[in-house]
Amino acid sequence: MGVRRDLKRARQRGDLVSRARTGTVRDAHGTVREARTAPLASRNTTGSTADIPFTNAAEAPEAVVLRREVNGAWQPGTAVQFAREVTAVAKGRIAAGLEPGGRVAVMSRTRYEWTVLDFAIWTAGGQTVPVYATSSADQVEWIVRDSGARHVVTETAAHTATVVAGTAGHDQHPRAREIDSGALADLTALGLGVSDEEVTKRRTALTPDTVATVCYTSGTTGRPKGCVLTHANLHAEAANTVELLHPIFKEATGQTASTLLFLPLAHILGRTIQIACLLARIELGHFPSIKPEELRPALEEFRPTFLVGVPYLFEKIHDTGRATAEKIGRGASFERAHRLAVRFGAAHLERFLGRGKGPGPALWAGWALYDLLVYRRVRAELGGRTRYAISGGSPLERDLNLFFHAAGIMIYEGWGLTETTAAATIVPPLGPRPGTVGPPIPGTAVRIADDGEVLVKGGIVFGAYRGDRQATDSALTDGWFATGDLGSLDDDGYLTITGRKKDLLVTSGGKNVSPAVLEDRLRSRPPVAQCLVVGDDRPFVAALVTLDPDAVAHWLAVRKLPADTPMSELVRDERMRADVQAAVDHANAAVSRAESIRAFRIVEGEFTEDNGLLTPSLKVKRQAAVAAYAHEIEALYTSDR
Repeated sequence: MGVRRDLKRARQRGDLVSRARTGTVRDAHGTVREARTAPLASRNTTGSTADIPFTNAAEAPEAVVLRREVNGAWQPGTAVQFAREVTAVAKGRIAAGLEPGGRVAVMSRTRYEWTVLDFAIWTAGGQTVPVYATSSADQVEWIVRDSGARHVVTETAAHTATVVAGTAGHDQHPRAREIDSGALADLTALGLGVSDEEVTKRRTALTPDTVATVCYTSGTTGRPKGCVLTHANLHAEAANTVELLHPIFKEATGQTASTLLFLPLAHILGRTIQIACLLARIELGHFPSIKPEELRPALEEFRPTFLVGVPYLFEKIHDTGRATAEKIGRGASFERAHRLAVRFGAAHLERFLGRGKGPGPALWAGWALYDLLVYRRVRAELGGRTRYAISGGSPLERDLNLFFHAAGIMIYEGWGLTETTAAATIVPPLGPRPGTVGPPIPGTAVRIADDGEVLVKGGIVFGAYRGDRQATDSALTDGWFATGDLGSLDDDGYLTITGRKKDLLVTSGGKNVSPAVLEDRLRSRPPVAQCLVVGDDRPFVAALVTLDPDAVAHWLAVRKLPADTPMSELVRDERMRADVQAAVDHANAAVSRAESIRAFRIVEGEFTEDNGLLTPSLKVKRQAAVAAYAHEIEALYTSDR
């Protein structure tokens, strides 16, 4: 298996093993309370992120840094070509009235033009304000007003209509240019009269401490807050993760690194991956959807060597494999392949880390069989060349991580927030530890407060919430950012996230319960789509569950039931309840009896952005969901449930 060979080869390089060292600090009881990793990249004293395309063009003009899909084929784009396009669009932004320090909102799905615009805005001396392509008129209204953006670039006519509706009541209406209507070509034509010297003057006036972007939080508990991030923040994140990961992956695989970016560029993780790839001259492509059925053909054509995704993607790929097996009557075989993969992956990692003998002959024989039947198909789902992936956004179930490892794809988890410029921790390539989110990234420190809250300090930590001094002072103390997440550090400084501080439930019996662990595991099992664990001031923990439409369609097909069976019948079907109960049992296996889900209710409908129950980053708005399903929650605690 390629991953095993790669890891062994890289492990033999002592200089790679010792690249990043994490030190820990213990309290009087011997518990690790702080972990620090020394930086691998020095802090820039001059310049900005805007310099990256021009440095690439000067040092490696013919290097392929981007690939763009044109008429169904991925066309290479060189460093010098990208720098020229950025310059041309920057000139247009200047001609369109963008002043140094001015803000431009960008509302678009992930695509090549987004990257051009981002660097062009910086090159012109401006600040980018990302807006999710799925945002409502009310959300656009708030972000544009709060950020003070006077310019907007949209992707489609529908996005433009949303911006117009959202800003109709503003005293100053932002000028909207539309990518699908030729925004970049129009800006290029508009900027023909702007000199190269003016562009260079704008770009070289930027410093590491210049504000680069105002990124808005997901808004799970209220209005999104605008995180002010500097060019130094972006460089600290991108440069240190590149120095940590790229040399090892390059040495291990011998491949030219490439990735297809499908995460929203409105999310800070997508943005920093974009910057990191250009900084390291890693070939980068763009795709506008994370839905596996849409993404699969693009992965087959682009054939990336690594991916950055969220648990949803890996869960869906796993579920697709199970569903395919069930359709041909081999569902039991897939389950055996899954169980064997978990045992094989765990045994192999224990050997790699020097803590066990590794898989025995029986496990190897089973792996060889299921590699032919199952695992190779999983690799094909991700393009065939992918050996490594990074997962962030929410915890990835440990067993799922081990399944992919056995299938030849090592998934490294990371954790962070908008306020930490994406990843604050990440599992290092030569120190895999499924179930954790790794030690601090180089140049970063993590501390566990007395109440279990995770604190972060370092060059990646933001400086302020725009226009909200009270929230800023509450979140930052002596440079330490209070993340709101709960967690613990192990002896080696690896962080495990256990939940959100604000989401803690306290039952009427006084038991503290973190719903995140239960919800993450519950969502990882079909037919569950979304769920809400409740129990605050109640006698026991319970859950509301919605059904995934794709899983329901498959469930009906396997049982030869009508495809148009009403959801009102399905929520009462005892066979469906039995399948949901199996998912609940899986979730309960991770917690004590007192913390386990004692009752559940399948509800009709879905949690979506449109009905206000999900954020654009697919996080449940807990307060909104509790209010929307108040009757159903009450029914969970009555005798007739």
